[in-house]
Amino acid sequence: MARTPTHADGYDAKGARRIYPSPENNKGPILEVLKTVLPSSGFVLEVGAGSGQHTAHFAAHFSGLEWQATEPEPDLRTSIAAWIDYAGIENAPAPLELDCREDHWPVDQADAVISSNMIHISPWASCVGLIAGAARILGKGGILYIYGPFSEGGVHTSPGNANFNAALKSRNPEYGVRDLDDVTTLAKDHGFALERRVSMPSNNLSLIYRKS
Repeated sequence: MARTPTHADGYDAKGARRIYPSPENNKGPILEVLKTVLPSSGFVLEVGAGSGQHTAHFAAHFSGLEWQATEPEPDLRTSIAAWIDYAGIENAPAPLELDCREDHWPVDQADAVISSNMIHISPWASCVGLIAGAARILGKGGILYIYGPFSEGGVHTSPGNANFNAALKSRNPEYGVRDLDDVTTLAKDHGFALERRVSMPSNNLSLIYRKS
């Protein structure tokens, strides 16, 4: 799963923590949704944690959860670790390497799996791998949370999303804004039901799937 940042890189003064505008802007709205779906205790696996801005922000607000970030890119795992250290987070272990397309994940059980801003900036196989892997490690009632831009019924929900999709595909033909119906059908095939769909700022969606 190769992630390509959609914004220019930014760094803190020491150069360890990457700072991207997108996660900085959406971490607050995502947190409000996660507060309504995550358990008060247990284990959360974050797939494709990117810079670690989300990891540090979310883990700090869910002190009863062990928050395990994963990321396939070594330089981004360095950034995640730097964010965890910077924020003084005690419930987030060192990030793990994970390509979600692989059949064997470094974690075999979780109470929730979350992935933000990942499936549109990686090949469709990453979405397939994310959902299949979540199905393997989540028990009945487990939560799969996916955040990002989506088309619906094959139609983009805004001109901005249509332009974003075109830009992604110009960068890599395998990238692109995914269709809600395609993702939900795939999730259903792996034993998930779409429990809730939440409209988010900037024409994004929060999708909450529950394992049956």
